[in-house]
This record gives sequence, C-alpha cells and structure tokens, in this order.
Amino acid sequence: YEAPQGELEAQLAAIWAELLKVERVGRHDSFFELGGHSLLALGLVERMRRQGLHADVKLLFSSPTVAELALSVATDAKDIVVPPNLIPPGATSITPEMLTLARLDQAGIDRVVAMVEGGAAQVQDLYPLTAAQEGILFHHRMGSGSDAYVEAGLMACSSRERVDSFLQALQQLVDRHDILRTAILWEGLDEPLQVVHRRAALPVSFLDLDPADGEVAQQLAQRMDPRRTRIDVRQPPMLRVGVAHDPVQGRWLMRLLSHHLVMDHTTQELLIQEAGLIQAGRADQLLPPVPFRDFVARARLGVSDDEHRAFFSRMLGDVEEPTAPFEILETEVSGLEMKEARLPLPASTARAVRELARRSGVSVASVMHLAWAMVIAKVSSRQSPVFGTVLFGRMQGGPGADRVWGMFINTLPVRIDVDAAPVQQSLRRVHALLSELLHHEHASLALAQRCSGVRHGQPLFTSLLNYRYGVFEEQVQAHNAELEVLGAEERSSFPICLDVDDLGEGFSLNAQVEGGLDPLRVCRLMEASLDGLLQALREAPQTPVAHIDILPAAEREQVLRGWNQTQEALPLDRCVHELIEAQVSRDGA
Repeated sequence: YEAPQGELEAQLAAIWAELLKVERVGRHDSFFELGGHSLLALGLVERMRRQGLHADVKLLFSSPTVAELALSVATDAKDIVVPPNLIPPGATSITPEMLTLARLDQAGIDRVVAMVEGGAAQVQDLYPLTAAQEGILFHHRMGSGSDAYVEAGLMACSSRERVDSFLQALQQLVDRHDILRTAILWEGLDEPLQVVHRRAALPVSFLDLDPADGEVAQQLAQRMDPRRTRIDVRQPPMLRVGVAHDPVQGRWLMRLLSHHLVMDHTTQELLIQEAGLIQAGRADQLLPPVPFRDFVARARLGVSDDEHRAFFSRMLGDVEEPTAPFEILETEVSGLEMKEARLPLPASTARAVRELARRSGVSVASVMHLAWAMVIAKVSSRQSPVFGTVLFGRMQGGPGADRVWGMFINTLPVRIDVDAAPVQQSLRRVHALLSELLHHEHASLALAQRCSGVRHGQPLFTSLLNYRYGVFEEQVQAHNAELEVLGAEERSSFPICLDVDDLGEGFSLNAQVEGGLDPLRVCRLMEASLDGLLQALREAPQTPVAHIDILPAAEREQVLRGWNQTQEALPLDRCVHELIEAQVSRDGA
C-alpha cells in the first residue's frame, strides 16, 4: 500500500473506496484487482463527472491504477454539446429550423407529420436512429412472421388491485420517458427516424382463459408468444401487456412484451425499479428523466466513422473466411426452432475465475471472452476466430448514462488469437482489445463487417457472447415485492448465442442455439474451456493457449473410448472369406 499523492489522486481514491466498498485505496491499487468491472466502471465515470473530473473510460481499462488514471484525468474537458429540442409544446406546425438532430426539408417533415395520428401537435421530437437500432430495424423489416427482437416476461400478482397498480405505474412511466413514446418511421424517407409522441396509451388486453383448456400461465404465454408476435414499431409504445386471472392458483398473471428497439437489459431493470417506487407511493424519489435524444446526439457526434473504420480494418482486414462454429453458416434465425439450456458454474470455478481476474489485473469479462474464443477456435478450425460480443453501450453515454432509458447495447465483432502465445499473455491481450473496443461501442455492425475481407453475402461470424450482470427475475424481486416473475425470454438473431450471467458471486451459462445443435453441449464446452484455462494459469502459465483442451470429461470419454469400441464376437469355426460371403448374402451387395 502506498498512500495517494496530491489532491487529484486522493479524490480518485475516495471515489473508488466508496464505489468498490473497500476501506482504503492506494495509488498503485488496480481497479480490477479490487473487484471492479465494466458496470462499476460506468458508475465510476459518472461519479467522477459529478466532481468535475473527466476521463475516457478506455483509459480506466488500460491504466487501471489510481496513479495511472490521475495522469490522464482532465478537469476542464470539452464535452459534446447536445443541441436542444426546438419544437415548442402545442406547435401546430414544424419547420426545418426546429430540428436540431435531423436534416429534413419541409416536404420531408410534412411526410412524417402525415404518418402521426394527431399531426404536428402530437410530435414532441424527431431524430435519427443509433447504429444498433438501425441493425435491429433491418431485421424487423426483413421478417414477416416472427421478430427476434420481441422480448417477453411472465409475472404474477396476488390480486387484481395489484395488477391495476402496476399497470397505472407503467402508464406513468410511458408518460415520463420519451423512449416509451417513440415510434420508428421510414416509409418515403431518406433514412429511418425516431418520432417522439407527446402522448401514448399503454396497450393492455384482459384475456378470459379457461383452466379447463390447460394451465392458465401456459395459455397466456402461448397467446402472447414472442416467437409469433410482431409489434408495430410505427406506433408507440412498443410494449404490450396481457392480463389473465388464474383461479386455480389464486393469482393474476401478466405477460409483458417489449421491443428491443426501445429497451435493453438495463432499461428493463430501471422500469421495474421505478414502477416499484411509484407503487410504493415514493414517486417523489425519482430523479428527473434524461432524454434518449442526448445519447443519440453523443453517438452520432462522437467517434467518427473514419476512426471506427481504421480500428476494425486493423482487426479484420485480413480475415477472408467466415468463422462458422459447428459449420453453421446460416444467419437467418426464425426463433421458432431455438433451443435453450442453462448451466450454473460450480462455486469453486466461479471463485477461481474472479481470483484469476483480480490477480491478473483484468476484468472477468476478459477471462470469459478468452474461454469462449478457445471454444470457437476448436469448433470452427480457426486459429483467430471472430465472434460477436455485446457491448454495454453506455460507457460514452455522457451525464446520466447509467439511468437513461432506451436501447444502448450494441453487437460488434472481436477477433481473438488462439495461438502459441502463453495463456497469461493471451489474457492480457484480450483485455487490451476489449478496452480499445469500448471506444468504438457505438460503431455500426455493418461498417465493422465491411472492414473484413469476407466476400459480400457471407457472414463474418455466426456466434455471439453476451456477458451481462444479473438476471431479470432477480432484479424484479429486488425492486418490486408485489411482483413474482414466472419466466423471462430474451432471444438473439444469431444461431449460436452464449449468455454469461454474472450473479455477483456465481455465474450461470445460458446457451441458445438454432437447429440440431445441443445447447447444453455448448455450455459444457464453455465450462471445460474455463477449467482448462484456470488449470493452465495455476500450474503452467507458459502453456500456449492453443494447447489447452476444451473437451468435457464425458465427451472425451465418448471420443476416445465410446466410439472406439469396435470389437465384435465372431464365430471361430468359419474362415474370413465365408464370413464375407455370408454378409454379402445378407446385405445384397
């Protein structure tokens, strides 16, 4: 331990101690060795900003000690100036001068207004989509029946009064947050636009379900199956609620559907948290809402496409073939044949992973990315596999980024070498790559893919890793005692997706796969990869990462012994040619 030097280091150490809940922080202590991770990093950047300190979050990952971070902190950094919304309340007409984030002539504005019920008086704001939203909208428009980006939750309440209380709270949240009153329009326009309505009514359906036709919860889930439901994104809010009474269980059920265009995992948690405060009569404790337009402006006015292009060209420029795990090249996922499996990691493995990350001064997410890269390398026969990773999306989001409602997460490719480099070196290399990727978290996936040498029409990758904190069910129980979560469904548009749920102490692996692949096998491969990684770092840190075995014990037994049990008892009183003649006679060669 060495005490912080100077006022700035002392100020940073105090913020770290409060955030990480430790007694003291020395100037050479590492953020990650003290238990920090990307979600806490967002809180750190926000607390620093409130005290007039500014630092690129990428520097926190590449310079993780108080002393190193203090060298790069600015006290007078120039922030991105978000132009104000100039459409006044009650406006009966909208002119180009009122739009500060969208470029439309009067004819274009008139086309937009004509598509809004209520006309100009109903339009509160108008601006473009983020890169991630553009990708989601593309898949939405390509699909006809199913929509991979409709998510669902099934919840229960003990009484009709509590159902009504939650629905009233939801409507208040629609009134409060602009993203829930947002529609996406594109017909007749040069580019899709987000149109914020001044008012939007929450669509609620009360269904009369007969227990004689089966379990009510299952009937409600089938009636509002996200795999067979499309939400009209041209009309806000992009939420749907179905309610049914379950007399057998003595409860009321609610099915909540939401579209990924307006909600990510963090927004879902904020919704439950704020609804709980409203239901408890504590709405006065809610902080003023931060408009989603601020994030859109920062995403579009921040890092340029040229910078994004230079970064991804360095990473992917010489990649000429797709990375296709298990030879799966198809990327059009309907979701109708999606299979899912969940595997909690043993407590001993979870502890070892966290200890490894702390000891190595890297994030736990870096460990998980290297383990997944080892799996993808083996099952795709690639030494430098490419796969998608889900980025939090809020690291460059500006003031209040930790509490803005909307769609922030983004999927981008990473290329990780699984080669002759020692495992410890490989781990640090992955951490450095992910740190640099944070600077480009708002880049367009389409732009990134065009930076590779993969032929047009072929996918760059077909697998996805999503490292996330907590699960929806636990967040609901933590913030709203009146609700019981019976199930939550999130889907991916990729044929192979592995979610790593960070539960605070433990971890849970959740695999979603399309087609004939076994999702539990994918989880087992990841678990074995982590075990091999941990063993190599513990016993032989100079082991080349490519030499670490990822086969689970049961699969190894099957490969080495089960499939090699070729012995067969044959009659000893007959010659070989007679046995051949007999088999030919049987099989009719």
